[in-house]
Amino acid sequence: MKIQPPGASGENGASRERLPPGQVLTQKWPVLTYGEAPPIDLASWSFRCFGLVGEEMSWSWSEFLALPRIEVTSDIHCVTHWSRYDNRWEGVAVAEILRRVRPRPDAIAVMAHTSEGYTTNISLADLADEDALLAIRHGGEDLAREHGGPCRLVVPKLYLWKSAKWVRAFEFLAVNPPGFWEVNGYHLRADPWKEERYSDRETDAMQRMRSEAARLRRR
Repeated sequence: MKIQPPGASGENGASRERLPPGQVLTQKWPVLTYGEAPPIDLASWSFRCFGLVGEEMSWSWSEFLALPRIEVTSDIHCVTHWSRYDNRWEGVAVAEILRRVRPRPDAIAVMAHTSEGYTTNISLADLADEDALLAIRHGGEDLAREHGGPCRLVVPKLYLWKSAKWVRAFEFLAVNPPGFWEVNGYHLRADPWKEERYSDRETDAMQRMRSEAARLRRR
């Protein structure tokens, strides 16, 4: 299965429509990481889903590779103002994972957990998009470690920090609490078309949801 974004065929007239406000197009792929890329042992690697699901599940690396795959071509937009078009990803659709674990009706968000302990929150509605995937290849090659290999989350509709590198688990939640960068001032949702970079762009309702979710999470 192959998925492409609108305007991904390279037409010159599509560039302005594809570039969110405040972004600059680049052909490079800058490496921006908090800390160093963690060492990964594929023999002990696993991806786990837990929390508010019908069935908690975990896959070893070999089991994960055996899951159905999709190919997605998408644009990526970093909160630091650069964008890169036509990224060719291959991996497991998040929708495939959701189908298997069956989120409960009270689940509204997922906290993505990574190998180095980083977290980021994503609403279940955003995560369920057909172009969201757990990517293991980029541009026809295995995903490089500095870009999140062996497996990173990719959610093209949101700023790139939501596409967590070295992802290892989805925790399904009844609240949408802030993750690492969200606690440190980044926006709870991160829509590049609305320039939702930092928490000062959040609505009053979102700020209240952030505070209440964080309070409940601490219980």
